[in-house]
Amino acid sequence: MRNLKRPVAVAAAGLTLLALAAPASGSVLPGGDALSGGVLSGDRVLAPVQPWLSRQLDVLDAATPTTVLVHGTDLEAARSAVRAAGLTTNTTFDRIGVVVATGLPAQVQLVRSQPGVTYVEGNQPIAFSLATSNKATRGDEARSTLTGADGTSLDGKGVSVAVIDSGVDPTHPFLQNADGTSAVVKNLKMVCEPLTESTCAPVDAGSADTDLVSGGGHGMHVNGIVAGRDVTLSDGTKMHGAAPGASLVSISTGAVLFIIGADAALNWVLEHHDAPCGAGVPAAQCPPIKVTSNSYGPSGGGAFDPNSATVKLQRELVKDGVVTVWANGNDGGDGSQSMSNPPGMDPTPGIISVASFFDQNTGTRDGTVSDFSSRGKKGDLSTYPDISAPGEDITSSCRVYLPVCSTGLDPKDGGDYNTISGTSMATPHISGIVAQLFQANPSATPAQIEAAIESTAYKYADGAAYEGGDPNGTTSYDKGHGLVDVVAAAAAVK
Repeated sequence: MRNLKRPVAVAAAGLTLLALAAPASGSVLPGGDALSGGVLSGDRVLAPVQPWLSRQLDVLDAATPTTVLVHGTDLEAARSAVRAAGLTTNTTFDRIGVVVATGLPAQVQLVRSQPGVTYVEGNQPIAFSLATSNKATRGDEARSTLTGADGTSLDGKGVSVAVIDSGVDPTHPFLQNADGTSAVVKNLKMVCEPLTESTCAPVDAGSADTDLVSGGGHGMHVNGIVAGRDVTLSDGTKMHGAAPGASLVSISTGAVLFIIGADAALNWVLEHHDAPCGAGVPAAQCPPIKVTSNSYGPSGGGAFDPNSATVKLQRELVKDGVVTVWANGNDGGDGSQSMSNPPGMDPTPGIISVASFFDQNTGTRDGTVSDFSSRGKKGDLSTYPDISAPGEDITSSCRVYLPVCSTGLDPKDGGDYNTISGTSMATPHISGIVAQLFQANPSATPAQIEAAIESTAYKYADGAAYEGGDPNGTTSYDKGHGLVDVVAAAAAVK
């Protein structure tokens, strides 16, 4: 995407998870705590409870129901525990052995004591992290000089990107193919119980504008950055997304999120990535999903939680060959503490967190780390972002009458395009680039994709010094391994 004029400040996009109430009375077992250890109550060992849920249980009235994710050693164990505690089952995430259920605080505490329960998680609220320069990333050079394994221009063809966001308008001119079809091959709307999202189910929205239904705008902008087609605006500006040949699977979670809605979207990808449009639809028409783009997370960062459903889902996706990309967050920082988005801190190869780079609106590779881009904690490599991509002053598809799109200060073509900044804009750049790399080598693993991106990154000098200790090369707490270099990464992944 082409960068215009000056940065537009955008609120940080991130999940705002609900806090768990304090554990039931009892003593912590040796080596345990509320997050990772058991609690002894009488002669029973209670399963760990998520800190957010623990805090929530502390303040909930005894007669107020709440929704939780009950993790089991397997799905049947979780189901049995939910029944025994008197909770009501809403839905299940079969591959990771999780039951989403609703009940009173006492029933939530009771389920922790049931055999086979390993963790109890709350339904936290979340928020979005609010195109970039294809010159700085060498994306245009890769497209014009390199080809994929299929012999066609390296533009992401043959790969679908699942964008979990507020929604999309499949008819937007930026997403139209030359033959009149849409880049959006599947358009889903997660329909959830309206107040707490205790139950969410996907509905095929066809050509409907799910971003308008959500009252968002964020998703339209992000989808365009991933795979916007070649367009020329009325002022002569030529632009396209990071992977203008890739296909899009939009999963609209709405403009207001809870963790269950976002996890339900990830779970849908886990169950349908091989044939997102159905078993009878050929891959040439609707390619397999090879990457998910996630521009949301908790404001202010937080601790990495390996027990969460989000982490379990993305690790299963990696096993199935799907890369997961996360916005690192828009909370800035100075390295004294981690402000990074927790799911992106997952050390599993193939899960990538993205910092925002500013090319000064010139396309330079020697730009700066965006002030708003979340930093990790200096000295703790596990909290560092993985890679930088352009995220400041990014122009993409947007409807000016939608809330997020109205924050941009440079509307074009009747408000169909606007310029916004945030790690939410950097993330879809990497998602599109991942599609290009899978086109270059369809048999690559998620670990190989991440290694190619990180080991070939351009070491721009702004910000913190690069440090050793990472298998994919030197890294830093503010910009990760450096600025993504598509040409070099494509050579490395072959």
